[in-house]
Amino acid sequence: MNSLIPKLLPVLALIMILSQINAIPVTLSRSQTGQWQLLLDGLPFYVMGAGGDGPKPLLAACGANTIRSWGIDTDTKRQLDEAQALGLKVILGHWLGHERHGFSYADSLMLKEQKERVKKDVLAFKDHPALLIWALGNEMEGIGEADNPALWNHIQDLAAMVKELDPHHPTMTVTADIGGQRVPLIHQLCPDIDIVGINTYGGLPSIPRRYREAGGSKPYLITEFGPPGTWETGINGFGVPPELSSTQKAPFYRASFQSGCLDEPELCLGGLAFFWGAKPEATATWFGMLTPQGEKLGAVDTMAMIWSGKAPADLCPEIISFTMDGPGICNPGDQVNVRLQAKDPEGARLSVEWKVYPEAPNYLTFGETWWQPLELGHIILKSSPTQATLRMPGGGYYRLYVTVRDGKGGAATANHPFHVKGEASLPRPQLPLAVYQDGAPSPWAPSGWMGATDALSVELASTEQPHQGKTCIMNRLAASSSWAGVVWQDPPNDWGALPGGYDLRGAKRLSFWARGRFGGEKLTFGVGLLAGDVLYPDSDTASLEGVTLTYEWKRYQIKLKGKDLSRIKTPFWWTMQGDDSTSVFYLDDVVFER
Repeated sequence: MNSLIPKLLPVLALIMILSQINAIPVTLSRSQTGQWQLLLDGLPFYVMGAGGDGPKPLLAACGANTIRSWGIDTDTKRQLDEAQALGLKVILGHWLGHERHGFSYADSLMLKEQKERVKKDVLAFKDHPALLIWALGNEMEGIGEADNPALWNHIQDLAAMVKELDPHHPTMTVTADIGGQRVPLIHQLCPDIDIVGINTYGGLPSIPRRYREAGGSKPYLITEFGPPGTWETGINGFGVPPELSSTQKAPFYRASFQSGCLDEPELCLGGLAFFWGAKPEATATWFGMLTPQGEKLGAVDTMAMIWSGKAPADLCPEIISFTMDGPGICNPGDQVNVRLQAKDPEGARLSVEWKVYPEAPNYLTFGETWWQPLELGHIILKSSPTQATLRMPGGGYYRLYVTVRDGKGGAATANHPFHVKGEASLPRPQLPLAVYQDGAPSPWAPSGWMGATDALSVELASTEQPHQGKTCIMNRLAASSSWAGVVWQDPPNDWGALPGGYDLRGAKRLSFWARGRFGGEKLTFGVGLLAGDVLYPDSDTASLEGVTLTYEWKRYQIKLKGKDLSRIKTPFWWTMQGDDSTSVFYLDDVVFER
């Protein structure tokens, strides 16, 4: 055995050298003139990239050098490896609790658990060569004055721990713009925070001035920027915010990045455009730089010119004008014409897609994507690449969206909101319609937990042998003498006290796939749970009782022919009787079909 040691020493030395190479040091330096710089392995590095879950190969091909994440999960290692292969660096975010979600920075147990999670994640990824910066939290201070010292003391505690565990990467915390006490308290209470991360939209051009006036001297990084938000644009004559077309948004990205980042070389370390992907928030298209199909929009071309220094070979289509007859206020049954003028810089033949979605119930969701737009049917009477005719539905607020495509990976989007007077009618979405399906939008949330809720857990994106796609739902009921169940609801957490629901007339069945972890699990499934004793009940109900699951996936159907589906607030529910062992079962592809 001892005779092998001399032969192994060179191998062990090589392993040690390689392990040291893995962690590429990132440091901050400040010149004699006061200019801050980020140094990657000793060389200047200016952050130019985006945040989001869109395709990284396209981001790298556009000349970006950085991608930002907001949290760490089971996919983080793969994402880091992909970024490394593409030559991208990663700002790795640790999601910290928000008080509006029930987290308390006065609760020592919550703080301890959060700190342990951050420690575990730092140890797991600190040596990855794609890592650039640790980002501690994202807008965890909320939208007020941000003057809770307990929060900033916790940020400091985390930052000091991270720097001890990993001295090779800077620390950053990310705030919602810089109003209130954000800048002063970070500088006073967080000495181990190296960089101030700032999410800002219409306010980006004034950040250099406002940051200095607030006492900012640490370097800053613009962690989100894009077009003005709904809170910055004002509202139209019937109370909804008008949205710029993707063609009109593109110049905002360039102008904001120039004035808020490039024109402030002393303190700014770069910027990250938002959102690299498609993100329904306020509207279906407000912040997305890509379509849901992955096509690039004008903002991508604009940022690619900045990142790479040259224009893409094939530019996105441009929307020249998009007009709707009248002021956008109509009566039910009115026919309204819409006109579109678009062009392609390379002269490609364009295709045009028209869709109508209900208006979002709330525009300011603090970045959370809980509203998922559904295409409504029976409104667009006819359409062509240059115009469309709409028949107005029942009373309510709606938005007409148009997507122009060049067939080469480029697109442009625009929309028109409109208000139909009279009593509000329920949205009537296109069928088939998913309650749950991998990659499909759903207007209902599995928020109604019943029975022994303390013994119940639901994982909405389980990767454990889905029926199709990448995920399914895993439901677990721990040993219990009681029963439990889950109801999908609209609005979330509502048991009939609030208006909502959808008109699903035309659906003939609810189809779903289910399986048990071992087989033999017994459940009842149903459509519609709210009876007439509540203010806003389901218009009808149906159930499938005494279902015994098998180990293999099996398709089940709840027949709806002859049912009144004019208002379905709870489209799907299940119940299970507990026993002396833990029961686990899986659901996938829950879909209303014609």
